[in-house]
Amino acid sequence: MSQHTLLIEVGTEELPPKALKSLSQAFSQSIVNSLTAQGLDVGAVTSFAAPRRLAVSIAKVPSATPLNEVEMWGPPAHIAFDKDGEPTKAGIAFAQKNGVDINALSVANDGKIDKVFVQIKQGGDAVAALLAPIVEQALAELPIPKRMRWGAKRVEFVRPVHWLVMLHGDQIVDGQVMGLQSGRNSRGHRFHCNEAVPIATADNYAAALEAAYVLADYDARQQRIVSQVEACANQLGGIAQMAPSLLDEVTALVEWPVALAGKFESRFLAVPAEALISSMGEHQKYFHLTDTNGALLPYFITVANLESKDPAQVIDGNERVIRPRLSDAAFFFETDKKVSLESQRERLKNIVFQAKLGTIFDKTERVAKLAKSIAERVNGNAEKAERAGILCKSDLVTNMVGEFDTMQGIAGYYYALNDGEDNEVAQALNEQYLPRFAGDQLPQTQTGTLLALADRLDTLVGIFGIGQQPTGSKDPFALRRASLGVLRLLVEKQLPLDLRELLEAAIAQHAALPAADGLTDTVLQYMLDRFRAWYEDAQIAPEIFMAVSAKDLSQPLDIDNRVKAVQAFAQLPEADALAAANKRVANILAKLDQQPSQGVNTALLKDDAERALAEAITQQKSTIAPLFANSHYTEVLSSLAGMQSTVDTFFDQVMVMADDIAVRNNRLALLAELRALFLDVADISLLVRAKA
Repeated sequence: MSQHTLLIEVGTEELPPKALKSLSQAFSQSIVNSLTAQGLDVGAVTSFAAPRRLAVSIAKVPSATPLNEVEMWGPPAHIAFDKDGEPTKAGIAFAQKNGVDINALSVANDGKIDKVFVQIKQGGDAVAALLAPIVEQALAELPIPKRMRWGAKRVEFVRPVHWLVMLHGDQIVDGQVMGLQSGRNSRGHRFHCNEAVPIATADNYAAALEAAYVLADYDARQQRIVSQVEACANQLGGIAQMAPSLLDEVTALVEWPVALAGKFESRFLAVPAEALISSMGEHQKYFHLTDTNGALLPYFITVANLESKDPAQVIDGNERVIRPRLSDAAFFFETDKKVSLESQRERLKNIVFQAKLGTIFDKTERVAKLAKSIAERVNGNAEKAERAGILCKSDLVTNMVGEFDTMQGIAGYYYALNDGEDNEVAQALNEQYLPRFAGDQLPQTQTGTLLALADRLDTLVGIFGIGQQPTGSKDPFALRRASLGVLRLLVEKQLPLDLRELLEAAIAQHAALPAADGLTDTVLQYMLDRFRAWYEDAQIAPEIFMAVSAKDLSQPLDIDNRVKAVQAFAQLPEADALAAANKRVANILAKLDQQPSQGVNTALLKDDAERALAEAITQQKSTIAPLFANSHYTEVLSSLAGMQSTVDTFFDQVMVMADDIAVRNNRLALLAELRALFLDVADISLLVRAKA
C-alpha cells in the first residue's frame, strides 16, 4: 500500500489574529484524530497557519485504511435458528446487518452459550473518499464563538472561505468542503503575489508558498519576526520587549514579516511608561524598546506585511499614527494630575458595583475598614491599609484608565505619588490587583498585600451573600481566581490568619446580605476546595490533601504546612505500614458503641509488645510536643515514623479485643492515643487510598 504526504489547506479571508494559533492547533489535531480513528498509522504532523489560511501536512499517510478480519457475534443459536435449523428473523437480521449470506453464519460457544458468529472484513476504505467529511468535521469543531455567512451561501465559518487544497502526494484528493471543490491551487501574498500558486506535491507546500511571499509555517514566521526585531533593536542600542501574547498576535497578522524601527518624541517619556507601552502594543501592535536598566526608550518596532520600495515612507506613516496616540496619553496624564484621587473618589458614588451591593464607593468603604482590621491582626500599619482602601478604586474614573484600561491600578500609583500620598500607599493601589493570574507575582509591600486580601474577600462574601455564586461554566466575578489569590497571599506571604475569621470580618462590613445564613461556612468551603486544584498542579496526590482537610482547619498557611509534611511523610518507607495501621485503628474505634476512656492503665499492660507501644507513645509525646507547638509538622511525622516496627509488633502479637473487658478497654485506649498522635497533624489513614 502506497504512503504519501497528505496536505490540506483551507484558504480564507483574514482570520482573527488572537485566535489563529489555537484554531490551527485544533484543526490539525482533529484531522489527525479522525485519521487514527480509522486505524491509520501516520507520520510527522506539521501545522501551518497564516492570516489567510489553515493547513496541515501529515507524512506517510496510506492510501487506504487497514483491512482487518473481525468476528461479529450475534444472538444465541436457538434464537437465530428454529428447531428445524431454519433461520429465524433474528438470524436473518444479523446476517443482513453484517452484509453476509445466511449460510455464512457459524455457531460456536462463547464460554457461556452457543451463539452465531460471522467473520467479516472491515476497512480497506480509500482515504481519498474519507477526507472531505473529515475536513468538514474538523472545521465544524473549531473553537469559534461566533460564525458568519457570506454571499448567498448557507455554510458558516469564522471568515469567508475561498479555496481548498487537498493533495495526497502529487494527486488531488477529490471532494467538496464548505461548497468548495478541492484542487491544488493555493494563493500567494495579497500584494506581492496576488495570484494562484499551484502546489505540485504535498511536500512542496511550504517552499511553493515562500516563493509567493507567504511564510505559512507559524513558528518559522515567528522566529523570523524575533530575529528581525532583535536586529533592529541592536542597531538602536536598545532591547526589544516582545510580550508573548503580542508576539503571537503580530505573527498572526502578517504573511511576509518585515520589521521596521521608528521613533517618537522624547517629551512623551514624561508620561508613565506603562501608558505608552499600552498604546504602542494594544493599539498599534508595536514592540517597545528599553535600555539595559529597563527604562523605556523613544523608539518602537513595527512589523509590516510587505517589502516596501520606500521603507522610510512606511516608517514615517507609523510615526505619524502613533504621535496623536501618545499625545492623548500625555494630555490625559496632565489633566488627571490636576484632580486628587480623593476628589475623584466622589465620582465613584455614581458607578454601581453590583445592584444589591451598592456602588464602587460603597465597596471602597468596606474594603478600607476590612484592610484596617486585617492589618491590626498582623501588627501591620492599619492607617496605611485604611488609606489605601479608601483610594483603591479612584483611578477608575480618570481619563487615563478610561482610555487605557490596562492602566487600572498603575494610574492610581502615579496619581497617588503626585498627590503626596505615602509611597507604600501608592504602591498598594497597583498591587491590589496582584496576582492577576496563576503564577503572577504577589504584592511586594505589606499594605498592598492587605489591600489585595480585603478587596477579594469583600467581593467573595458579597457575591455569595446575594446568592450569585459561580456555576460550573459561569463565573462573571472571577471568584475562583479571587479565591486562589487569597490562598496564595496567605500562604506565600506566610500570614498565619484564620480564613473563617477573615470572612466573618468581611461579612460584618455589609449592612445586610440576603443569603447571610451559613454564609461563612459556604464561602470557606468554596475557597478551601480551590486548594485541590492548587495541589494537583503541584503533583500532590488528592489523598494527601484529604488527609489534612479531614481536620476541618481554616488557616491556609497551617493547612499548607501540614500538606507538605504529609507529602514528605508519604515518601518514607514506613509510610505504607503506618497508614495501614492507622486505618486499622480507625476501623476498630469506629465500631465501638462508645469511645475508650482517656488514659492508659499501665498495670493492665500484660504483653511486652503493648508495654513497648505504651512506652513509645509516651516518649513520642514529649519529643513532638515542642515540634508541634512550632508547627514543625514534617519533623513531627518523621519522628512518628520511627514507631513503625513497634506498631507492627503490637498488631502481630497482641489481641486487641481480649476476653477480659478491662484489658480490652485498656488496649483500645492505647490505640486511641496512638491514633491521636498522628491525628494532631492529619488523618494519615486516608493515605491508604493512594496506595490502593
